[in-house]
Amino acid sequence: MPQVDMEKVEPLLEQYEDQRLNLIPILQDVQETYRYLPELVLRRISKKLRVPLTEVYQVATFYRCFSLVPRGKHVIQVCLGTACHVRGAPRVLDRILRDLKLPHAGTTEDLQFTVETVRCIGCCGLAPVARVDNANTHPHLTQAKVGGLLKKYQEKAEAPKAAKPDEASHAKA
Repeated sequence: MPQVDMEKVEPLLEQYEDQRLNLIPILQDVQETYRYLPELVLRRISKKLRVPLTEVYQVATFYRCFSLVPRGKHVIQVCLGTACHVRGAPRVLDRILRDLKLPHAGTTEDLQFTVETVRCIGCCGLAPVARVDNANTHPHLTQAKVGGLLKKYQEKAEAPKAAKPDEASHAKA
């Protein structure tokens, strides 16, 4: 598990009054900050709102948008609904998992990717599809297109730092 920086929590919690109705908005902010809901933070939320930890946990596990385990920087959702399934989504999923060296849907060790399966993304005419980061839908996927899709997001994650022109000239001197 990644180390939890508790210093991020207090400013986040200060934005909310100590009321039970703020539980879900607080959990959403924590999920956005850490990409999951760390146990230490759930305990702190429980104290702040004076809500039993079991209730905080119940809400956190009820909604699919929350995760109790670390998630990757990029979340790839592969649709396995009927249209996507019959048009090859299982093969696309297998290729994604193979390329990311994952035995099954889950998160890569470097926390760059989380692969999930979903039942329907809502664009059956574009099947098979995958959605990345709840924003980018990739239609008509094939195993051959998976490498390019992953590379697009790996480059964002691993963008090399280019030397500034004046630094490069100083290095040569």
